This record gives sequence, structure tokens and C-alpha cells, in this order.
Amino acid sequence: MHAIIEKVSRRIIERSKKHRQAYLQRVEEARSEGVFRNNLPCSNLAHDLAACQGSCRTSLLNDKVPNIGIISAYNDMVSAHQPYAGYPEIIKEAVAGAGATAQFAGGVPAMCDGITQGEPGMDMSLVSRDVIAMSTVIALSHNLFDGVVLLGVCDKILPGLLMGALQFGHLPAILIPAGPMTSGLPNQEKAHTRELYAEGKIDKKAMLASEMKAYHSPGTCTFYGTANSNQLMAEMLGLHLPGSSFVNAGTKLRDGLTRAAGKRIAGMTHLGADYTPLAQVISEKSVVNAMVGLLATGGSTNETMHLVAIARAAGIRINWDDFSDLSDVVPLIVRIYPNGSGDINSFQEAGGMALLIRELMKGGMLHEDVLTVAGQGLKRYLDKPELDGEHVIWHAGPNRAKDPEVISTVDDPFAAIGGIKVLSGNLGRAIMKISVLKDGEKTYVEAPAMVFHTQHELEEAFKAGKLNRNLVAVVRFQGPQANGMPELHKLITYLSITMDRGYTVGLVTDGRLSGASGKVPFAIHCTPEAYCGGMLAKVQDGDVIRMDADNNLLELKVDRQELEKRDYADPKFGPNRYGLGRQIFAPLRKNLLGAEEGASSIFTYTDESRHVIVSDKS
Repeated sequence: MHAIIEKVSRRIIERSKKHRQAYLQRVEEARSEGVFRNNLPCSNLAHDLAACQGSCRTSLLNDKVPNIGIISAYNDMVSAHQPYAGYPEIIKEAVAGAGATAQFAGGVPAMCDGITQGEPGMDMSLVSRDVIAMSTVIALSHNLFDGVVLLGVCDKILPGLLMGALQFGHLPAILIPAGPMTSGLPNQEKAHTRELYAEGKIDKKAMLASEMKAYHSPGTCTFYGTANSNQLMAEMLGLHLPGSSFVNAGTKLRDGLTRAAGKRIAGMTHLGADYTPLAQVISEKSVVNAMVGLLATGGSTNETMHLVAIARAAGIRINWDDFSDLSDVVPLIVRIYPNGSGDINSFQEAGGMALLIRELMKGGMLHEDVLTVAGQGLKRYLDKPELDGEHVIWHAGPNRAKDPEVISTVDDPFAAIGGIKVLSGNLGRAIMKISVLKDGEKTYVEAPAMVFHTQHELEEAFKAGKLNRNLVAVVRFQGPQANGMPELHKLITYLSITMDRGYTVGLVTDGRLSGASGKVPFAIHCTPEAYCGGMLAKVQDGDVIRMDADNNLLELKVDRQELEKRDYADPKFGPNRYGLGRQIFAPLRKNLLGAEEGASSIFTYTDESRHVIVSDKS
């Protein structure tokens, strides 16, 4: 193992010790000697049996047959989740063939950040992750299941499913992806069209035609945003079958992998000889593997919150310093949009997950001694799936990339570091992603602030010609407790155009950006957020701000005594707290932790010791 990987891993294990032990103790207490449904009184079990007919009822009456719960994020409006419509029947058939039975336990909401981007609904996006986690718990609360299949892909859905399922960590769980759509309009061409539309050079009809060429069929979006970062993270955690993350939706291999996952979960329960509980698959070492995989590929900055929250649900404490220290030694060996011209299908064609894991293992970057849904050890993930009739078999994966412009090597990487920087200073702590920046000089920005309270104010300033200058855009009151921390991806188009006009541009915000955001140097997830007393609330137009990734600095160049005299700005939320149902989320929103602590309300009141949580910094 690389010395720094080992050092960070030991630090996480030590920091997590009391929380992890308490969590694992609860997991052990939840185990049962037989099928869990046998613990129910007869009347209770009869309510479940009433919904079953034929072989399902026969199987449930047999106390040797494991019962698998299926939880799905299927809906018809989100391309990444639409393919899940037929999965339950495929899974039930595969599970039955393996000597078990399966029931659809429940559905969880799956909103699309692409549909809600820049719209009021985006204010509910991050908090939907907690709703999904709670919905998962409700689905499993009937205590009927001996294992769980989780069907979910996109930004908040996969993290929420895991946060909920980890409350039942004594059960085995397997994630089944739906796969990406085939490649459509190249992502760089799509981004250029958006800039033309923002400048008024094309009309709405031409803009919609462009977008429909980019997003054209069922499956995950093809850029390397948060959805595909989730899939990579899931495989690095050992929760997907090897090589299944990026097989296209609607293909025979995709269906074969779904059948294989159904068969596999039937053999992972406590009733057999290959018990594989979720609580043991998600461990300190597997979490480090996920962090390394994300850094080596230039993954979404959203995972600096999602992975923190997933780990926390398993009693594991990670923070941004861990990401930063790993980023300093993990090389960037994958370039796909927004880090390069190719997309996730280009990555799959170049060698995919098997080659990525092989290279990282060669560099001593990964823990091989982890438990996975494929069995003991990460080496199983060096294999690539193929169809043999209707069945999936695994062969040794590639040793080198078909396209070295997409996947490089640890010996000759695209960049020596992973590209996530933690900036600190009198404005707080923030995340900066430098792997998307083409020019190293852009990692240093010093310019006067232009302050906005909403992304729409910035849009209006652009249209009025007010951004034609050197600036650091400060978009504040966008943090978790302020308005749910919406993504601010639409800002990038306007700031990118300003950069192309020759101006120095930066962005500082306590909000989020899409995993597909690139080009503009940004300091995001700034914490403490402005609404909770962060210094962003005291920034005024014209104040000079310095962003310096090389020295990890985020500084407001204003004298301390002057800052002490200033009042905190009024957020003036007005209608931003209601409409489109946003008001109903107030109880969750006010309890969201800070970005570095995972921005979840689930852990605000009770930790693994059932005591009030103060902070992860202890």
C-alpha cells in the first residue's frame, strides 16, 4: 500500500472507532437465527401472505427459504430510472431459480436534477436524499426480509438508498444499476450550444433540438456527473457485481447482469454459508477505495458530501482533509467530460472499471482485503462480464486501454494529483475541483467580489452586461439550512462566457455545482454557510477575494476589525421558502448538518451512541 493511503486509512479507523463499534454492535443485535418473518406473530405474517399467491405463498410458508426485499426508484420521467420498470420480475424469477423468493418492498422518490436545474424544485433535491433514506427504512421496517436489492442510480437516490439500508446493516444488500444511455450529441458541443443560447445567438427551438440530441433515450446521462460517479463509487465499494456499472441500458448483457445479481443476493443471506452483510461490505477500507476511485477519475464534487453521509450511516467518520490528503497522491488517470472530450461510454470502451482498478492496484492505491457482493477481495473486480447464452460469465479484464486518451496509467497519468482541493481561510472551508481546469494558472484567482443572493440575480446581471469585468461571483445563502443547497449549474454558462471574453473569473458559494460543471474556478460547499453565521454573509461588492489552490487558501482581503464592524446580510428569502411544496420540508431543512458533515438531517440528533451530535471535528 502507498504510505499516504495507509496513513489516511489508519486515521479514519481511529477516528471512527467508537462510532463504528457501536454501529456494529447494533447490527449484531439485529441478527436472527432463522428467517426474519418467523419472528412475527401469526396475524402479522398473515397480512403479508394475503398479498401472495401461488409459489410466493408456498415459499414464504417454508421457514428455510430466504425472502428478498426489492426497493426501487423506478419512475417514467427520469431516464436513468425508467429502465427499472421490468427489473422486479427479472429479479423475482432469478431469485426463485436460486431457491429463494422476493417481494417488492417499496418505492422511493427519484427526482431529476436535470429537470429541476435552475427551477424551484431544485431546492428540494438534496433533502430528497433524506426522504429516500427514510422511505427505505419504512420499506424494510416490516421485518420480513433476509436480504435487499436496491434499484437506484442518480444523484441523491443511490446515497439515500444506502443511508437507509445501512440501518439494516445485518442484511445483505446489492445495488443493481440501470446503465447509461448510448452516446448522443457530444457534451462539449452541448455546452457550446448552451452558451450560444445564453448570448441570444440561437432560439429556443434550436436549443431544445440540441438538448434532445444529448438526452435521447432511457439510461443514465453520459457525462461524468454525480450519477455516473455514484455508479463508480458503488463498484469501488463492492456493491455492484464486477463490471456492471456502465453496461448500457436495454441490452441483453444488462438483463443478464440483473439476473446474476438476483441469483447472487439469494446466496448472501445469513441462512447460507456465504453470509455477506451490508455493514461489513461498507467498511473503512472500502470507503477509502471509493474515495481513491473518485479522485483518480475526477469524479463529482457532490460525493464529498454523499460519501461522507453514507460512511456516517455505517459508523465511519471521514472529512474533507481525508479527500485532500488522498488527492495529493492519487494520480488522475481518467479523462471524460467535463475533464475530457469522451463520455462514460468512452470510458467503458477504453477498459472500464476492470482496467481502472487494475491500474490503481498496481500503484498500491487500493485495499484488496475487503468484502464485496462478489465474494472476498477486490481482485474479483479485475474481471469483465460477458454473455454466454442468457448467463453472464466473467473473464480477465484488459491490461491496457484501447484509448490511452481516456484511461492512462499510474506511471504516466494525466495529472499527478486527483484534483480535489480543500481551501481554507477567513471565509471558511470549501471544495475546489481543479481536474476540470485546463490551465494551471486558473487555480489562482484574485478579483473584486460581486455579491448575489440567488443564481437568478447573477443571470440578470449577465444579461444587463454587468459581468464584463474581472470578478469573483459570491452566490450566498445557498447552503443546506438556507434553502436546501440546490445545484447552481446554470451559473457556469454565464461565467464561462465571461471568461471567454478575456476576464478573470471565479465563483465562491455555499451552494453546490453539478458534477458536470467545469471550466470556471470555483470554491463550493463553503462552510459555515452564510445563513448559519459564515463569513460569506459579510462580503460586500468590491471586496477582494483570493482563491489559491496551490496554497489551499480562500481569503477575503478585508481587515478583521472592518469585518467585526459589519452586520451579517439579510438573506431576504421571501418566496424562496414556499411554493411547489418547499414549505413542507422546513423541519428537515432546519436540521441539516453542514456540507463537510454530509449535509443530512438524519444524524443531527442521535449518533451511534444515541447522544446528541455536536460535530465531526471532535
